[in-house]
Amino acid sequence: MGAVGWKHQRILIEARVEAVLAELEAALGHSFERPETLVRALTHRSLANERAASEAAHANGNEEAGATGDNERLEFLGDAVLGLVVAEALFLLHPEWQEGELTRLRAQLVSRQHMAEVAADIELGSHLRLSRGEDKSGLRRKSTVLSNTMEAVLGALFLDGGLEPVKVFVRRWVMGEAAEQLARELRSGAALGNFKSALQEHLQATHAGTPVYRVKNESGPDHHKRFLVEVRLKTEEGPPGRPLARGMGSTKKHAEQDAARRALERLAVADGKESADELDAGTSADSQGEEQAAR
Repeated sequence: MGAVGWKHQRILIEARVEAVLAELEAALGHSFERPETLVRALTHRSLANERAASEAAHANGNEEAGATGDNERLEFLGDAVLGLVVAEALFLLHPEWQEGELTRLRAQLVSRQHMAEVAADIELGSHLRLSRGEDKSGLRRKSTVLSNTMEAVLGALFLDGGLEPVKVFVRRWVMGEAAEQLARELRSGAALGNFKSALQEHLQATHAGTPVYRVKNESGPDHHKRFLVEVRLKTEEGPPGRPLARGMGSTKKHAEQDAARRALERLAVADGKESADELDAGTSADSQGEEQAAR
């Protein structure tokens, strides 16, 4: 392909990029004055290297290759901004907590796992700019790449609009239901950030079986989904048996954690006060109410 043809192809690619940025800006709640900052935040180093090589190959005479760059510097900035915004939010929300409690919750909320979940919630992977080779490799779905890109996007948000758009996004997507759930876990003394692990450990310790999670209902528009998940007890002898509890959340993982939390509460009550029959009856009644709420 000649230099003119290559330039025309690049113009078409850039036009398509700008067309899809509007979708991401809607999820971020911010319209970029400098959209090139957001484009850079979405650019993986594989594409930056590929583009640099391609531009160098097509440069001739006094024409110089255009500037290219990846999102790693923005990732560094976004990581720092994220930590600051989450720390401030927790500090204001929980004046009763000491440094240790604040530190533990902040670590969970800014963790790579949680940021990858946030990225998945806003479908950030579909906007990630990768080289052709890496795009085919499945890198778009890798949690580390998603979390790094999410931090880079937060860095871009900060550069373009200051702290306020970052705070708005963090309150909605990073904090929100996850922060409330983690606070409940902290108060309960369960394994912070993982009621599912705590439930599995409890069932293994009592030789009762293993928990199995199933989505029972899904409702709401794509940008505000609600999931109803049921956790059942599976023994070695057969398929999953009686339900332990049901939980709800804006993602499947949040709903599973909520179901595990409820199951732990019910098992604790059953161990002290109720028979297995009473536990089943209570679970059935609550399940009907939760299923109606999910509709």
